[in-house]
Amino acid sequence: CMDSRIDPLGVLGKEPGDVKILRNAGARVTDDMLRTLILATYLLGVTRVLVMPHTNCRMAGGSESQIHAAILAEHGIDTRSVEFRTVDDQESALRTDLVRIRSHPLLPPGLVVGGVIFDVHSGAIRPIEA
Repeated sequence: CMDSRIDPLGVLGKEPGDVKILRNAGARVTDDMLRTLILATYLLGVTRVLVMPHTNCRMAGGSESQIHAAILAEHGIDTRSVEFRTVDDQESALRTDLVRIRSHPLLPPGLVVGGVIFDVHSGAIRPIEA
């Protein structure tokens, strides 16, 4: 996720240069994430992927309509033409996203794909099986 409270390198015990980090709101596997993963695997040698949403995520704290309404009420901007991909069940959304990566026909066979949910309060990482 793009949440600035989370330091992905620190969470994973890695240093700058160790991993590629792709971030977006809600840690969702979008078409652009898949495009980037294809490039990363074939051009940059990436062999493992970890998808890591987190607890207390704003994208898991309200429906699409609630997010649109909040932006309209606070800023006067109608954002209904944009899909924010909110989730009401992070585990289910993560499982779906893991399947999207694992089944993508352009990603290489043997790509190791995992998913975890990071707890922002405890620092715990909970693996999720797809």
